Amino acid sequence: MEDLSAQRRAMVARYRAAGYITSERVAEAMLRVPREEFMAPDLREYAYVDSPSPIPGDGRQTISAPYIYPVTYEPLKLGKGDRFLEVGAGSGYGAAVARELVGKEGLVVAIEINEGTHKFAEENLERTGYGDVKLILGDGTLGYPEGAPYHAINVTAASPDFPPPLVEQLAPLGRMIAPIGAVTIYGQDLVLLAKGRGGEQTRRTLMQVAYVPLIGEHGWTRR
Repeated sequence: MEDLSAQRRAMVARYRAAGYITSERVAEAMLRVPREEFMAPDLREYAYVDSPSPIPGDGRQTISAPYIYPVTYEPLKLGKGDRFLEVGAGSGYGAAVARELVGKEGLVVAIEINEGTHKFAEENLERTGYGDVKLILGDGTLGYPEGAPYHAINVTAASPDFPPPLVEQLAPLGRMIAPIGAVTIYGQDLVLLAKGRGGEQTRRTLMQVAYVPLIGEHGWTRR
């Protein structure tokens, strides 16, 4: 297979210049994870193009454009040993980058509701050496209480609001990010929620984004 490491390095340099990557830790994590291994086989050559690409599922699933990962992970401030929850595992790429950020002493849980997409992510993570990611088939809006509390949570589909079970599973001083709003031509607000020591919440809108709808009990549609 073609070696795309030069394209990976160029991507990281591009995102540093654009201000998407602001820390060495995120830069190093994205350099270590071969994004092409998380693409549909016939789309590998487009792994470092700044656009989403389709992946197996029900026809709506995608691997997000690569810049979205530093855009979401930088504000979450993932550190070594952190416990991280991803809602919407997709291709598994985001979970792999998160695993690099939290290290072996941390925990990465990724939940995927679509069976075909879950299988695709599982195969990708095992093949690339990230088989220790805890990959769950189920409703991500309910979270995964067994791994809580989480230092950071990333919701990768458009939600009416932050799902209450996820807010509950977020640790004090934890951070959660999600695209909030309906799936329209105007997109959604990418919102960062920070939880205080006493459970109080603050919210900050980071940018406008366009995601597929969150499916589940606390999403736009139920399974």
